[in-house]
Amino acid sequence: MTERKDDRLWGGRFENAPNEQFDAFQRSFAFDRRLLPYEIAVDRAWACALERAGIFTPAEVQQTLGALEKIATSVESDPAWVERLGAQAEDVHHFVEKALVEELGPLGWKLHTGRSRNELVATDFRLFVKEAAAQTGARVRALLRAFLVQAKSNLQVPMAGMTHMQHAQPILLAHFLLAHGEALARDLERLHHAWQSADSCPMGSGAIAGCSFAIDRQAISRDLGFSQITANSLDAVSDRDFALDYLFALAGIATHLSRLAEDFVLFASQEFSYVILPDEYSTGSSLMPQKKNPDSWELIRGKTGRITAALFSLFTTLKGLPTSYQRDLQEDKEALFAAHDQILAMCSVATGALAFTKFREDRLRAAASNPALLATDAADYLVHKGLPFRQAHDLIGKVLREAEKQEKPWTGLALADLQKISPLFEKDFLSSASVQTAIASKNIPGGTSEESVRAAIAQLEQKLNSLEKTS
Repeated sequence: MTERKDDRLWGGRFENAPNEQFDAFQRSFAFDRRLLPYEIAVDRAWACALERAGIFTPAEVQQTLGALEKIATSVESDPAWVERLGAQAEDVHHFVEKALVEELGPLGWKLHTGRSRNELVATDFRLFVKEAAAQTGARVRALLRAFLVQAKSNLQVPMAGMTHMQHAQPILLAHFLLAHGEALARDLERLHHAWQSADSCPMGSGAIAGCSFAIDRQAISRDLGFSQITANSLDAVSDRDFALDYLFALAGIATHLSRLAEDFVLFASQEFSYVILPDEYSTGSSLMPQKKNPDSWELIRGKTGRITAALFSLFTTLKGLPTSYQRDLQEDKEALFAAHDQILAMCSVATGALAFTKFREDRLRAAASNPALLATDAADYLVHKGLPFRQAHDLIGKVLREAEKQEKPWTGLALADLQKISPLFEKDFLSSASVQTAIASKNIPGGTSEESVRAAIAQLEQKLNSLEKTS
């Protein structure tokens, strides 16, 4: 085998060297080096596949596998070596080939037989997304655990539930916390879908048309931990739906974290004072000594923009691409890598901030005790008397208007005043109006009664335990 003058993976066709500025512009090793562990795993599987196909001799495959093991060790232990070799590498595939040739001589070039970078990067990227989805799932489950702990600790604490940022009806604080927990549980389902979406092996697809050698694609798939192979070589090298699915799952998590952050930023304000911010997850002011700022939640809320932008960045890159691999797809990884890293950090910070937050039961109870929040229950009282709800709603509106005129809560009205509005009001009407009664009356699955919330905690905990066993 003769030595090549140019060690590029594609240089033989060209007479002139690339323009230096363009050459730097088109290189991707600076970010796709993150795929090195997956590239080496795919190389191992491909070496074994070439032996089964009769391309490698047993001795050659053992030499290649030994060299790949040495490269993997050096990648982990010798950053200076990676930087030296990486400075000359076009991408992660070129890096490994250069390392193989450095170790094995011309035999290092043989591993690329029958395969394309198009299928390689698609396979590496799928392996990354599978592992990334599992990592993110673990962080989301830890956050769910923190919600369950807080819900159990605050099971009997009432609060003012809100719609349109206006106090609406009394609910349990635990019910509020579980609402966020349910959203995160759906995020776990989307992460699992993204993992499944990535769980198909493209190796054997070639550049677009498949492989000319007798490659056992099923064996390669099993070696790499995939459950199946891709069905169409042309689609396999250009499909990035799995990356979109993962980014969509991340965008969902970020959106839910942002909503949680907004709630806690509001709750920490003096106007609400529902929570005491933990020192460990807060900062102060460089000018105002009294300040304790909810920076952990504000940063989580702010970083959500990055995650959503990553999703739309990939959508925009994919829009209008012709069928098959295009170099535009090199732009699929940087934003996803960054979004993945940010979500891991966001989940960890949210978990700690939530776990260390103390809720001010006195403030929560006081807000929940506003009689205006019992207006719907007052209308329900009339419904139990046989009145259609729309009429009941109208009568309670008149009760509230009368209370405003007398400048007192409606529960402070005299029975005679109430009976002027409707004879259906009896002595038990005013005595039955309470936060405890209103909450207890919502005793259906998904409701805010203590019994319903206890059941919801048990169900969510059971679902979480099941997910942890299968993850």
